[in-house]
Amino acid sequence: MNILVVEDEQKVAAFLKNGLEEQGYNVDLAYDGYTGEKLAMSKDYQIILLDVILPKTNGIDLCRKIKNSKGDIPVLMLTALGTTDDKLAGFDSGADDYLVKPFEFKELLARVKALTKRSARAQSHQAPNILTVADLQLDIDKKVAIRGGKSISLTAKEFSLLHYLMKNKGRVISRLDIAEHVWDINFDTGTNVVEVYVNILRKKIDKDFPNKLIQTRIGLGYTIQEA
Repeated sequence: MNILVVEDEQKVAAFLKNGLEEQGYNVDLAYDGYTGEKLAMSKDYQIILLDVILPKTNGIDLCRKIKNSKGDIPVLMLTALGTTDDKLAGFDSGADDYLVKPFEFKELLARVKALTKRSARAQSHQAPNILTVADLQLDIDKKVAIRGGKSISLTAKEFSLLHYLMKNKGRVISRLDIAEHVWDINFDTGTNVVEVYVNILRKKIDKDFPNKLIQTRIGLGYTIQEA
């Protein structure tokens, strides 16, 4: 496991490096924010230990840059600034945890293990970024639908509906389930909002293609699947 330690106090940095390497970690050191940023952006780390008060770029700004670019990397802030406002500033910048100096190494180690386990668990349970049904693809990150190589323009609610259908590919979903998951509302049997949006999706997704993907199960609900 690779760890980046950004710490301008060289004695503290050496202490952390030696202790972590004894536990089997690979540790890179940076003594200022500029060097820390270069390393963070150019190499793969499982966790970053980050001091707040640093030369060139402070830890708060550096944490924001790291999270904006590589949001899945856990950041543990290490600092002598221990007031509630200091901690809030750290968490607001995207830090995953905050440890006030001085601290015992065993506490640091426990937090490193907890953060890396949590991060690994979250990544292992991530939904696929692209959902596919026949020649229809839905890019979750880019919020784009493509069928037969053609990009399909969707509103936010149309995208949410298509996402929910494709996430449950092959399963018949009731109007009640759709209303609660897509609109987050208690279903009103007198409204036809689900039917309206399904019809809109059909026009955008199926109209120009012989293979109709969105299907109605009378009295049961809707499904999306290969014909």
